Amino acid sequence: MTRSLSRVTALLLSAALAGPASAADYVGGTAYGQAGIGARETFQTVVPRVRPTGGVRIKDITTIKGVRDNQLVGYGLVVGLQGTGDSLRNSPFTEQSLQSMLDRMGVNVRSANPRTRNVAAVVVTADLPAFAGIGSRIDVSVSSLGDASSLMGGTLVMTPLYGPDGEIYAVGQGALAVSGFSSEGTNESLTQGTPTTGRIAGGALIEREVPRATVDTPLVTMELRNPDYRTAIRVVDAVNAYAVSAYGKPVAREQDFRTIQLTRPTKVSTTRFIADLGDLQITPDQAARVVIDERTGTVVMGADVQISTVAVTHGSLTVRITDIPNVSQPGPLSNGQTVVTKDTVVNAEQGGGNLAIVQGANLEAVVRGLNRLGLKPTGIIAILQAIKTAGALQADLVVQ
Repeated sequence: MTRSLSRVTALLLSAALAGPASAADYVGGTAYGQAGIGARETFQTVVPRVRPTGGVRIKDITTIKGVRDNQLVGYGLVVGLQGTGDSLRNSPFTEQSLQSMLDRMGVNVRSANPRTRNVAAVVVTADLPAFAGIGSRIDVSVSSLGDASSLMGGTLVMTPLYGPDGEIYAVGQGALAVSGFSSEGTNESLTQGTPTTGRIAGGALIEREVPRATVDTPLVTMELRNPDYRTAIRVVDAVNAYAVSAYGKPVAREQDFRTIQLTRPTKVSTTRFIADLGDLQITPDQAARVVIDERTGTVVMGADVQISTVAVTHGSLTVRITDIPNVSQPGPLSNGQTVVTKDTVVNAEQGGGNLAIVQGANLEAVVRGLNRLGLKPTGIIAILQAIKTAGALQADLVVQ
């Protein structure tokens, strides 16, 4: 017993004097260590791949063909509202749904003619993600269908969610989270957001699976979210550069400006293959495009927008009509009446009219030239449309 203890003490002292493990302790990327009394196990070290910095990951700009979400919809009832639900007289479908639900629960209210305001008919929508299994939870959105003023504080009663084929794929139920609110007094009301819509995080259980897409095949098709010829070529080049070093041969080939075909190596699973390629980074290209929204005055320009040399003038005509009230007093002891008359004054002003040269070979020059005109967003939108008509805007003009 004493000899065994001295041997253990010697081993502990030698390990303490040796210090931390060095490169000699690892053979072929494998570290050897004592895992138990009389046991010896090996642990494979994992060396992470070094990805180049900058650019965008391929997984963020592409999708795999066949891997998609599916939309679900259902009709249900929200209960527990504080008098802000549907008026059953104006929403007969709510009354019918309430009666049907109570009939299924053994309560007969057909002749009672209820007039509750704590129930609202709603439409429930959800997106069923790809490869979602039975028992998984998904988020649902709830929107009022009747004349309810608010869904705050309500609870969605068990609602089946149907797919396009009419089959039930999920069942939703739970308490609503409503961000908007509505307050009303005798002479004034305040509404913020949309109180007639809500959301339930994880509010639906999946009861049926969608037929799974076949992705474990030798050929995998990758599609660009924003199709572009140059972006497709850059993705193919990046994938093939990695594949030659990892698999010994190129695996990608472009089919068109949207689709890229990948040939999966035989010894690599589809999931691992797509995961490795998704971490590769490229710099996506984009077409020169200007997007304008006349309703909100929003103008968005791409980085490659150019304007040829043009002369621009923008004048505005302002017409101001002013009514000046005058009080006419009758003379003393004239038995007249005091009357109010109005004098109307009309002024017309036209500003602007100076020519300005606008030219830009890059986005910064274009913005600087437009800012030199000193216009509001509505004026810039009008000028961009006119420049496009003149053929000087070298970009696609998208009007929303």
